[in-house]
Amino acid sequence: MIKNWLFGITSAMAETAAAAPAAGEAMPEINPVAQLLTMLLPLVLMGLVFYFMLIRPQRKKDKKVKEMLDNLKAGDRITTIGGIYGTILNIKDETITLAIGQKNGAPTEMTVARWAIRQVEEVTVENDGEVLA
Repeated sequence: MIKNWLFGITSAMAETAAAAPAAGEAMPEINPVAQLLTMLLPLVLMGLVFYFMLIRPQRKKDKKVKEMLDNLKAGDRITTIGGIYGTILNIKDETITLAIGQKNGAPTEMTVARWAIRQVEEVTVENDGEVLA
């Protein structure tokens, strides 16, 4: 088995040496279009892989986040990127006022940037003994 494998390698090397031009002969000309395609094809394939594996999924995710931020309304229960749970009281342009709990019977308010909202909560969360919906 090893003899067959070695014989295959040596015969392939002999064929390659026989196909190569002699010392005084010129190399056969290669079509420039074919040469250009062989250089550009790997780059094009890498670009397609990057697009479908990195760029396209990120654009989909960004579109979903933008849609979520555009659909915020007063009364929504949200989570900020800092991990704070709150209920939206007021929305002005790029700032949002949140109720994050109660102190002495009055809600504790906090103002955050619109982009700092991570997600809108679908379930109720208990906050200081009060169930916020």
